[in-house]
Amino acid sequence: MKTKSWNHLLRRQLAGAALALGLSALAAPLAQAQLLVGQSVGVTGSAAATVKESMLGAQLYLDQVNARGGVNGQTIEVVTLDDKFDPKLTLENTRTLIEDKGVLALFMTRGTPHTLGILPLLDQHGVPLVGPSTGAMALHEPVRRNIFNIRAPYQREVQKAIAHLSLLGVQRIGVVHVDDGFGEDALAGAQKGFAANRLQALFVEKFDRAKPDFSAIAPRVRAQEPQAVIFIGTGAAVVDGIKALRAAGVGGQIVTLSNNASGGFVQALGDQARGVVVSQVFPSERSLSYAVIKEAIGLARAQGKELTPAMVEGFVNAKVLVEGLRRAGPKPDRSRLHAALESLSRYDLGGLELSYSSADHTGLDFADLSIIGMDGRFQR
Repeated sequence: MKTKSWNHLLRRQLAGAALALGLSALAAPLAQAQLLVGQSVGVTGSAAATVKESMLGAQLYLDQVNARGGVNGQTIEVVTLDDKFDPKLTLENTRTLIEDKGVLALFMTRGTPHTLGILPLLDQHGVPLVGPSTGAMALHEPVRRNIFNIRAPYQREVQKAIAHLSLLGVQRIGVVHVDDGFGEDALAGAQKGFAANRLQALFVEKFDRAKPDFSAIAPRVRAQEPQAVIFIGTGAAVVDGIKALRAAGVGGQIVTLSNNASGGFVQALGDQARGVVVSQVFPSERSLSYAVIKEAIGLARAQGKELTPAMVEGFVNAKVLVEGLRRAGPKPDRSRLHAALESLSRYDLGGLELSYSSADHTGLDFADLSIIGMDGRFQR
């Protein structure tokens, strides 16, 4: 009787184990299914403050999507590698992400020389890059097959700033720019802006990207007595430059671009933040008239966070990425994702309309100006 009972129990256990194994095998593809997306970005380095906020904005949306079951039953995982805002590391990281990790796409790289430097790799492997956080015209014209821009070009930002200053009667405008592809691109936009408003640059000064030094530049700028200075650069370098200009006695209006539109940038400027004009390429982070902003505010508040312009950029970029993945179907690959992104025509992001085609990967054409108020917030 004991033997029969033991055999019966053993058979039940084996049957249960087999059933569990079978169910596990069936469930495994769903539990482990992931849409792998790669990102090389300066988690540390001069752009770190803004990078942190834009990544947080993207994560707000991606976490919500994953919590609801992901896209076509698969969760989205972003593999982020720190390139310390060094173009050489960006290239190395991108090679690792594409060739070793096998990512479907790249997402939200940062920096003009960084992004331009990885174009051959993207084209070699047919990997789409969604939402590069640079507005370099070289990524818009000619159309880069694997670059899907979302933000407006830097040149549009600079031209809008100069037009606004000219309208206010400001004519003595100088330019300080970083000596790299980003700086040259934005300078070209500034020159177009000056020409359109029948002005000439009061001066053009450039600084080294790797080792910015304003000790000689600041006194030269002061001697020109500018009414306004357009400062083209990234993060910590711009903070140091603005402080150097103010310490030298430069009292004119200072304008910088949307790549510095973060709370971290304001905090780093400290007492020198008030009155600095920052161009923007997305609606105000407090504009409830845009459904996408209202959505982002709700998700941010649920985590006890306050939305910033950089977070808005990350949030919008994530929405575009997710829609592309959704349209790519249940078994997406790089080619299907590319085709899906190009199928986005007049896609409503929530008050912002985005369109791509084989002949146009520009994305949005939104540009605005903000000023940092006494409370350290961006005002429009």
